[in-house]
Amino acid sequence: MNGIGGRTAEEIAGSVRDLVSVGELAAGAMLPPIRTLAADLGVNRNTVAAAYRHLVAAGVAETHGRGGTAIAGQPELAREGAPVSSLVDLSSGNPDPALLPELRLPTAQDPVLYGVTPEDPRLVDWAERTLAADVARAFTVVVAHGAVDAVERVLAAHLTRGDAVAVEDPCFLAHIGTLRLSGFEAMPVPVDAEGMTAAGLERALAAGVRAVVVTPRAQNPTGASLTAARAAALRAVLARFPHVLVIEDDHFSALAQAAYHRVTPPETARWALVRSVTKFLGPDLRVAVLAADGVTAAHVRARLAPAWVSHLLQRLAGHLLEDEPTSALVARARTAYAERAQLLVDALDLPVAIPPDGLNVWVDVPGDADRVTAALAELGFHVRPASAFAVGGPTRHALRVTTATLTPRQAEAFARALDTATK
Repeated sequence: MNGIGGRTAEEIAGSVRDLVSVGELAAGAMLPPIRTLAADLGVNRNTVAAAYRHLVAAGVAETHGRGGTAIAGQPELAREGAPVSSLVDLSSGNPDPALLPELRLPTAQDPVLYGVTPEDPRLVDWAERTLAADVARAFTVVVAHGAVDAVERVLAAHLTRGDAVAVEDPCFLAHIGTLRLSGFEAMPVPVDAEGMTAAGLERALAAGVRAVVVTPRAQNPTGASLTAARAAALRAVLARFPHVLVIEDDHFSALAQAAYHRVTPPETARWALVRSVTKFLGPDLRVAVLAADGVTAAHVRARLAPAWVSHLLQRLAGHLLEDEPTSALVARARTAYAERAQLLVDALDLPVAIPPDGLNVWVDVPGDADRVTAALAELGFHVRPASAFAVGGPTRHALRVTTATLTPRQAEAFARALDTATK
């Protein structure tokens, strides 16, 4: 006997959870076949099948198709950044530290106690002024611990485990991790030189996704930005699905070369536009503002309470966003990042199909990108292959090359190494 007991689906699922809690069923352990467990317990097979569905929905188990059902483990998630090594780091996705401002408030701050308004008024005022023209409808501002936190909280406010979410393919690493940890199904939508494709989004919506996460510009990893025409096409598709949650992650807003083109149509009931400060003020300044409809904003704010975003961080962000020297530094960074990306594009013999905007260049390569990545490491360069960002669409033969700190000499050396690695 396997130790699993119960007569109803709820009792059987509870028994399995008890065995997991005390360590008798470890991650990866296969649960008995439905027919076998039903016979052991003297219950209908549909009862065991329902119990297994409960366990999968709760994230306790995972299905392997014909391979059966197994106890789920903690997924291993890739993160931005690169290990310390002797290789030239062109993989981390980090901004250039030399182009980030000093994180220091000009004066001492009074202590903030429990019961205060969670958002700093100065930061909210900045957000309302800067977002009003882009949103062009009523909205509420909420402050979150960065863009990834904001996206996760908005999804959690409206979705349940097992719901499908349309995301770009290839996709931002953090979004892949958020969906996996939250138990959402990632539905891949292809990306081309103009961003998320309208035909791909149409297919995902027809398949029943409950939410869409889209990057309007400087999409990570490809660097693609939506054109006005593509954004209009996406709005037209989404307008026919007003119940679907739409999240726009405009993470590179202050540094992007491309203009912002809104994806969310007026018909969408639940939506959020997220803008983080981490790319231009520093990854450690965990602050993002989101404009959202009133219901979504209330849900996100409730999920933050009582652990609000530190008012020290909010005040620092608000100060820097209106500081003239910082604005000048951000403008210099915007130009520098565009020039460094172009250094690589000009040095390569291979064509770059997606004009880059952001900290990375997406380089299509002939053959297996994982093999090319390994060969480049042997030649002294660390990059990331397309497989790291794959959601489930067709295999891409490409590399993401971070150019935030790229020098002309490194660009030429990398181009020579890539030529060698692809032969």
